[in-house]
Amino acid sequence: MQPIRFPAKFIWGVATAAPQIEGAAFTDGKGPSVWDTFCRVPGAVHHGDTLDVACDHYHRFDEDFALMRKLGIRHYRLSIAWPRIIPDGDGVVNQAGLDFYHRIFDSLERHGITPWVTMFHWDLPQRLEDKGGWRARGVTDAFARYADTIVRAFSHRVKNWITLNEIFCFTRLGYGNGQKAPGARESEAVVNQTYHHALVCHGHGVRAVRLYGGPGARVGLTDNAIVPVPVDLAPKNIAAAKRVFVEENIRVLDPIYRGRYATSYLRAAGAAAPKVEPGDFKLISASTDFQGLNIYTGFFVRAGKGGRPERLPFPTNFPTADCAWLQLIPQVLYWGPRFFTELYGPLPIYVTEHGAGYNDEAPVNGEVIDLHRRECVRNYLRELRSAMKDGAPIKGYFLWSFMDNYEWEDGYDRRFGIVYNDFKTQERTPKLTARWYSEVIRQNALI
Repeated sequence: MQPIRFPAKFIWGVATAAPQIEGAAFTDGKGPSVWDTFCRVPGAVHHGDTLDVACDHYHRFDEDFALMRKLGIRHYRLSIAWPRIIPDGDGVVNQAGLDFYHRIFDSLERHGITPWVTMFHWDLPQRLEDKGGWRARGVTDAFARYADTIVRAFSHRVKNWITLNEIFCFTRLGYGNGQKAPGARESEAVVNQTYHHALVCHGHGVRAVRLYGGPGARVGLTDNAIVPVPVDLAPKNIAAAKRVFVEENIRVLDPIYRGRYATSYLRAAGAAAPKVEPGDFKLISASTDFQGLNIYTGFFVRAGKGGRPERLPFPTNFPTADCAWLQLIPQVLYWGPRFFTELYGPLPIYVTEHGAGYNDEAPVNGEVIDLHRRECVRNYLRELRSAMKDGAPIKGYFLWSFMDNYEWEDGYDRRFGIVYNDFKTQERTPKLTARWYSEVIRQNALI
């Protein structure tokens, strides 16, 4: 078997998020986020785990970047913590927060690692939530100022910007079913309004990069598109899966790429449709440079009676990771980019997250032999390369995550890292997958 080679300039990276790794939750003027509050609600997070220490990356970033460098990682997707920069969300800028990220970017530069910065990865300042959070129009003005602040501060160090991470999760799962912070259960009308405010914030993020990003700055959104997979390659089943892709993702992608809400979405929403202000769609649909896709799982679809799509149930023994939601379907890294490209055009695509969460055992003789994760990543990457050969303009892949971290409502039990983290000692141990991925990067080939 020959290695599966990737294009010469393909980007290989890893990803993390500030609230999941930094710790120092109340250090140097940082304000509380909705997750700092939510994790203290009894029963909200497994074992009542908090973000207070996490991976202590706040104090250990330089050694973490040295390990990245040793593994040959040259691209790193990270996020900036909004409540570390503006503790109450819309008040005084915290210079200590800006200084921390200057130290981060200094260290990345020393180690030869290119930053890809996400402006918002779920850690809304709690003070803004107290004022209505994503329900309230005021969040868009607060985000606009925050985006302006960080792009102006870091534009000479950062050229790759991502506005928001996974709108679905911090709106639908945060305000619809209460699964994630702030744990609210609102009406469909309120949830739709949170989506709209998030889209306006995306537009402000793009605007900030265009105004203050400087030469070579690029910007895009990261979306966790829902990916239906045709049960086989029969044209009718491909068409059915594509129809479901449209239905599932139209709420976020149509406003950005077509400058409007689709008639079908508005018809389905009815009286619960979001309230739109003049100029919103012009801002939301401002041109971006790439699309980030976070893709982990999906489901199978076939054409039923009259061609109507049917979602197929998973049998009991269908393979999964240790996350209940993570059915292992490598084909999603083929069909997700393909459907996006067919529907919205040949915009460069970066897979900004993909990985697998397992309850890994502690190292034995200095090793964590996570063959399940390695096989998962390898199988998914085969499908990604096939999508590229079939015309999807995929330019890079960021493996989630660099190290085990705070996995939101699952706390510290679920491990996505390619580096094992002992949360008591903060000792880092590269897993088998890390060593393998390092060689993939070195050879620019799937081995």
